[in-house]
Amino acid sequence: MQTKDQLHTEIQHIDIKSFDATPLLKQFELMAFQARNLARASLIYDQMLKDTKCAVILCLAGSLISAGLRKVIYDLMDNNMVDAIVSTGAIIVDQDFFEGLGFKHYVGSPHADDDELMQAHIDRIYDTYIDEDELRICDDTTRDIANGLPPRPYSSREFIWHMGKYLVDNKKGEGSVVRRAYEKGVPIFVPALSDSSAGFGLVEHQYYAGGKTTVSLDSAKDFLELTKIKIEAKTTGLLMIGGGVPKNFAQDTTVAAEILGAEVDMHKYAIQITVADERDGGLSGSTLKEAHSWGKVDQGAEQMVFAEATLAFPLLASFAYHQGHWKTRKERNFNAFLDGKRS
Repeated sequence: MQTKDQLHTEIQHIDIKSFDATPLLKQFELMAFQARNLARASLIYDQMLKDTKCAVILCLAGSLISAGLRKVIYDLMDNNMVDAIVSTGAIIVDQDFFEGLGFKHYVGSPHADDDELMQAHIDRIYDTYIDEDELRICDDTTRDIANGLPPRPYSSREFIWHMGKYLVDNKKGEGSVVRRAYEKGVPIFVPALSDSSAGFGLVEHQYYAGGKTTVSLDSAKDFLELTKIKIEAKTTGLLMIGGGVPKNFAQDTTVAAEILGAEVDMHKYAIQITVADERDGGLSGSTLKEAHSWGKVDQGAEQMVFAEATLAFPLLASFAYHQGHWKTRKERNFNAFLDGKRS
């Protein structure tokens, strides 16, 4: 049997508070290509934070937390630089909640023998490793959470709230995005939550229910809840890392609000960091300029940055953090708003 000797060097999460990217971004302003685009995006994000009426929605896709970006996301949320999150399931469950349970991601190699890794129960994410046996514990934990809830449909936000509560109740998850979101009332939406470790837990929960009513996920409720946030906030800004479902889900709230008869503006600010190409018609590479034609993103304060997230995101976040405009922003607690607990 293969051993897990490859799991020895832990991925370290970058700390945006430990360095000030301002001098670098200031020089980028007078460069070209993606350097200048990233500099402008950083200024737009800072503008979002200066605009105290603006609610910031962070959209996440890709293997971000496994790659060392967990603390960036945590610090943005912890310092009221983000008011709501829309994400893929892997980031929130397989990566953040997984680490919240005490497990780690490890430095690996894209040139590894993948058959050898499979035999050792090691899963590879490009040059990062994760212990499959520990991931199964993550599956089982989400099953146990579901088993302990009243059987009914839940929005992903509601289910993730219970995941955060689980970490707090069991004194786990210091530094976890899921736990901190629970504590601060920041809603996390994962429209495709079943496409994650939580999906395996929910499949098991429903399979062994013996015909009884079970916990289920209501993606339409997700959409309605995020649209309610758009209507409540009025002025919104999108900070999108990657593309796909989280990007479109957040953008679509302007159209949904209009269908519901609410008068809302398009998203006033929008930034996307992606390596996807727009030419094939794929969603992840579609430009924010294109989104304007759909009535989703306003013109003037939008910026595409065609760069890899582990390089660009920490620089943008560090710049905004060190400008300090987040200090005048207040905690919005949209969870309380959605649950009818805020006057």
